[in-house]
Amino acid sequence: MKIRLICIGKLKERFYTEAVAEFSKRLSRFCELEILELPDEKVADDPSPAEIERVKRAECRRMEDKLLPGDHVIALDPNGKQLSSEELSSALSDLMVRGKSRIALLIGGSHGLTDDIKKRADAVLSFSRMTFSHQIFRIMLLEQIYRAFK
Repeated sequence: MKIRLICIGKLKERFYTEAVAEFSKRLSRFCELEILELPDEKVADDPSPAEIERVKRAECRRMEDKLLPGDHVIALDPNGKQLSSEELSSALSDLMVRGKSRIALLIGGSHGLTDDIKKRADAVLSFSRMTFSHQIFRIMLLEQIYRAFK
C-alpha cells in the first residue's frame, strides 16, 4: 500500500523533521510513504472572510493537482468523523482488502480545507475538535498510521 500525505506548509524546525523521519523509517516496513509539502498562501494578519476563502481555494487547488486517479482520498478536518486508533486500523485494513493500493491524506493550511475538496474526498476524518498546528498534526497522523499497521 502507498500512503501519500499531501500537506500545505513545510516543516522547518529540526525536531519536527526528525520525528517525521523516524516515523517514515518505521512505516517503511509496512507501506510506501510519500510526503508532499506544498507552499502555503501568504495572508494578512487580520484577513477578511473573502481573503480566507481565496487562500483556501488556492491551497486546495494545489492539493487537487497532486491527486492521482484511483487515490482513496481522506481529508483531515476538525468537523470530520472521529475514529479510535483501533477503528483507524480496521479502516486501513478494510481498504487493503478492497484493493485500494493508494491513500491520499490531505492536511490543509492554517485556514483549513474548502468545502469542495471535502466533498470530493472519500472520507473526512478528525482527530479532535481542537485545532493543531500542521507540524504537530503531521506527526500525530504518522504515529496513528504506524500504530494502525503495528
